[in-house]
Amino acid sequence: MKLSAPATRLAALLLAALTAASCAPRTADGSGSGKDEKTGTLRVWLFQEVDNKPKEQVVDRAVTAFEKAHDGADVTVDYIPVETRAQRVKAAFNDPKSAPDVIEYGNTDTAGYVKDGGLADVTQDFTAWSESKDTDPTARQSVTVDGRVYGAPYFVGVRALYYRTDVFEELGLQPPKTLAQLVETARAVHAARPGLYGLAVGGAYTYGALPFIWAHGGELAVGSGGSYSAAVDGTAARAGISAYTSLFGNGNCPAAKCAEMGGNDTVTAFAAGKAAMAIGGDFSHQAVEAGKVKGKYAVVPLPGLKEGEIAPAFAGGNNIGVLKSTAHRSLAVDLMERLASKRTQQELFDAMGFLPTFTDVREQVAREEPFVEPFVRTLAAGTRFVPVSPAWARIDASLVLPTMFQEIVSGKKDVRAASAEAAKKMNDAFGSAG
Repeated sequence: MKLSAPATRLAALLLAALTAASCAPRTADGSGSGKDEKTGTLRVWLFQEVDNKPKEQVVDRAVTAFEKAHDGADVTVDYIPVETRAQRVKAAFNDPKSAPDVIEYGNTDTAGYVKDGGLADVTQDFTAWSESKDTDPTARQSVTVDGRVYGAPYFVGVRALYYRTDVFEELGLQPPKTLAQLVETARAVHAARPGLYGLAVGGAYTYGALPFIWAHGGELAVGSGGSYSAAVDGTAARAGISAYTSLFGNGNCPAAKCAEMGGNDTVTAFAAGKAAMAIGGDFSHQAVEAGKVKGKYAVVPLPGLKEGEIAPAFAGGNNIGVLKSTAHRSLAVDLMERLASKRTQQELFDAMGFLPTFTDVREQVAREEPFVEPFVRTLAAGTRFVPVSPAWARIDASLVLPTMFQEIVSGKKDVRAASAEAAKKMNDAFGSAG
């Protein structure tokens, strides 16, 4: 395996993004490079993690096996910051000669990258891959646009309910079994312990709020194939929005402090001992373990409307894809499959805590690590995803949903008016996406 590419290449890509900002990507006409070379260097871009060394070691093993299997082929891996991925990937789409062959990308980026013409259609390859049959359906959805597959799921992340076992024992409380009980329990904790948020919530915590909308039968949008219309102003969605925003205020999490909080803020508050409950991901486990509540908390699935139900969670995570511009298509597909294989995903879980996208591997890690069990139960109960539309990136970046929540909890608008405005903004974005 070679060392990462020099910084000059990255600078060139950024320059290309600026000079080509007003132009469509060169690959947008639907054609790839037309080449399928069986030797040479394959370039890979993966995301840089906070502690990246364990990930590098797992990737190195997969790359070494690939290079042994393909005489004359070698691999260069660059680890890029997640925060600058948009500029770099855009540059890659506009400059195929300097682009990588294989990339890691966020699963909410799929539709936008497909519209830009950057990702290769690997439907036949993915279907023929023996391991793909065990892929979680929602994970498969995250690489699918208009029925075609544009990558392989890499790992998945979901959220569940963290709660303080010591506080609950002291107050004689049980983990809530419905969303209504969750609200009641949060208020009971805050009344008994005013220095604690009952449940840490955030006006900017979109993915913590979505389960409330989905559990009440609401939708973000309806449609398919990139053609969507907003549904956040529907009756069921408004019921979920009302339930979530009812958690803001002096009875639980004061709006003045909590309206601006995002997901990381709520988990940080819980880890620091400032909240009795928080909605956090499997990926939040290490942060909580490093906090003041270590040894004094447990995790259960976020409950639904009725006892025994689990609220649908957003299935986040990342994928691995092949760029359409690659001159090494067959090699790139094989490398994609090795990087996203069952073996590699098992090793990534052991090294990083990333949940596998394969149902059988996920069941295995749940048996090995008890903390995973509530997240696996949440996944098994059925997860949800955002609209598979290039418009979602605009909606997300424009903070449409956080603005809606914040207007409600601040008292500037009621649920009906705020959701109607959010729906209008979403429809504008869907319309612009074509």
